[in-house]
Amino acid sequence: MYIYRDNDTPRDSGSESTPLLSSDSRTSLEPAIFDVSETSDLDLSPTAYSFKYGSLDAGSYGTTITTIPKRPPPLMQDNELLISPTARSPCIVNHHENNYEILCENPDAMNYAPVKKTNEIDYKAGSLRFQRDTQTSHKDLKSKQSSLVTVFSVWNTILGSSLLTMPWGIGMAGFFPGIILNLTMSGLCLYTAYRLITAHAYHGKSGGESIEVLDLSRIYIGKWAEHIARIFSIAVLLGATIAYWVLMANFLYNSVNFIYDNVAGRSANSVLENVSYTEVVCPKREIHDENDTILIYEKTFDALGPAWDLRNTVPMFLALLIFPLLNFNSTTFFTKFNSLGTVSIVYIIIFVLIKSTSWGINMDQTDWAVSRIIKPTFPALSGLLAMSFFIHNIIISIMQNNRYQENNGRDLTLAYILVTITYIIVGVAFYICFPLPKSCIEDNLLNNFQKWDGLTIGARILLLFQLTTVYPLLAYMLRIQLLSSICKGVSNRSLVLLINLILVSICILFATFMPHVGTIVRYTGAISGLIYVFTLPNLLHLSILRKEEKLTICSLLIHLGIPVIGFLNLIAQFFITDN
Repeated sequence: MYIYRDNDTPRDSGSESTPLLSSDSRTSLEPAIFDVSETSDLDLSPTAYSFKYGSLDAGSYGTTITTIPKRPPPLMQDNELLISPTARSPCIVNHHENNYEILCENPDAMNYAPVKKTNEIDYKAGSLRFQRDTQTSHKDLKSKQSSLVTVFSVWNTILGSSLLTMPWGIGMAGFFPGIILNLTMSGLCLYTAYRLITAHAYHGKSGGESIEVLDLSRIYIGKWAEHIARIFSIAVLLGATIAYWVLMANFLYNSVNFIYDNVAGRSANSVLENVSYTEVVCPKREIHDENDTILIYEKTFDALGPAWDLRNTVPMFLALLIFPLLNFNSTTFFTKFNSLGTVSIVYIIIFVLIKSTSWGINMDQTDWAVSRIIKPTFPALSGLLAMSFFIHNIIISIMQNNRYQENNGRDLTLAYILVTITYIIVGVAFYICFPLPKSCIEDNLLNNFQKWDGLTIGARILLLFQLTTVYPLLAYMLRIQLLSSICKGVSNRSLVLLINLILVSICILFATFMPHVGTIVRYTGAISGLIYVFTLPNLLHLSILRKEEKLTICSLLIHLGIPVIGFLNLIAQFFITDN
């Protein structure tokens, strides 16, 4: 490394092992997922990146730092990218209070010419940014979030559609066993998420680069672990998109029915399901046929007739609305509505509390007598909770933005406590106050309300709009992972359309033949949780302990026992009939 001062005399800094980039002025590669053009869906390999304004190869980071005090060179403006006419590599000028620092790939690149005034230089692939980062001791702290923001960010990210299924899950496990299972799964998921954070922190001491779970798996476990992690990450996204499609079809169906009834002047209370509580219904009805066989009848269309059927036609009508959104050149528009996630969650919590308070406690002596007995169908809740507490594939990215990294463990714990309390409040309040038999509770609690109920309509319309903006983002991330792992980044418009068409077709098939959110979520949670929640974090921890020569028999048994729990949770899902 060479440092140029006032007299422009080169002087060796003393050691080739000295870091090339100081803490005061450095360059970094950061992901910019949603700035990618659809025509580049997406090659993540280093050889795919070409510098837009020069020929800097993303794989070479050899850099010479030149310090020019007091005054910038002629024709230089703030934040300019400089190209040497004698060298292919560009130089970047970092401005400090009184000094100007020029970062060049080699000393021959000092004959420069201004090219572009910019704060960040995008690669053609669009997946990464080469970003100027100066004065980290002050500006980085400002750009990162406080502990309070981090806690609520994790809380908001974990919570989602699982809130709607929590009362059903408690009904599947039993009242008190459901609460205990909630606490147990929360503790397990918190511990394994913390293990991912500590593994990343450990790697940062030796490597320092920004990496994710896939990279940690490859480095400390093996290439096979990275492939498995990628496959199950895709499985999580696929399960989420299917569940969201089922919910969107349900919300669209009921919203249109409500609007049609009001426009047509139909009586809102044309059918009373019971006398005491006209706002709630039991969609599943027991009907005895000639042989005294109990059948379950579920009504799937209303006043609009078979042309507007919840299972047979609405999922396809929904495709007409959603499919064009999947082919936008940029998903930036949809990211602007992320705040709706928090709004809808708060709305659901308030909605459940208002309804539960109006009903009062509806648990007779028989219900209390069996409330301590764990039901054989309890794995339905454990599978659901594996998905409900799932954040492991992105937890590193979230916690990296925490201003004080030493508080990551505390902040993550507080976030999981908030999530657990939220789940228990919604699940328990709705379960004990629901005025009809507990077996009537649906895996989407909004299905237990008449379509004319005002608060329910508000919830459905809000959630429909929110999921309509979230679904394209999920589909985008799913498509990116498929292209980067299967097609090696080779992408064109026809391939994007084909993947979107296949995804929408899969969602329509599930919404038609298995429109049960609880079943979809519990299988997705059990399958993906086996790898991301119960296995990878523990294998990473054991690998690091072995590398540090701190591995003990007790630690080995404990951390190999947790994946066994995840495996049993997955197997148990196949022995449950919940619909």
